Amino acid sequence: MSVTRHTERRVVAYTPMQLFELVADVPRYPEFLPWCHAGRIRRRESPTVQIAELAIGFGPFHEKFTSRVVLAPDSVDGPRIDTTGIEGPFRRLVSRWTFQPHADGCLIDFELEFDFRSLLLQQTVRLLFAEAVRRMVSAFEARARELYGKPSVRPATPLSSRR
Repeated sequence: MSVTRHTERRVVAYTPMQLFELVADVPRYPEFLPWCHAGRIRRRESPTVQIAELAIGFGPFHEKFTSRVVLAPDSVDGPRIDTTGIEGPFRRLVSRWTFQPHADGCLIDFELEFDFRSLLLQQTVRLLFAEAVRRMVSAFEARARELYGKPSVRPATPLSSRR
């Protein structure tokens, strides 16, 4: 079985730190993120490392998984968040958010790799995957608009999406 990968890159008219803080706030995910039913921080290992748990579901599929989340707000290239799955339905789950300053606000790069233990779940999600990731990144963008107000620069522009 092969790992599914996707990258979403977009310019959003908010600051890198605003977007970093929004993505780092796991307990608020169920308020705006599609398919997310619960989110919590199980424990904090340090000020920059936390163990987070999410419950997701769509149709007949409902899963809970736990990830190690490394927050790097002072990274040289701009704030970054790296996650690695440690419990749940994934054989492999890795994601990275980077938030780089851009003339029009912030360049967001989101990379996600996963491989479910269940072949049925892997094949089902793979069919919907690219659109699901786009919707997820758009949900974060909409949440930024809700929290921080209308962008002062032009609306977000998708730069590229690839599988």
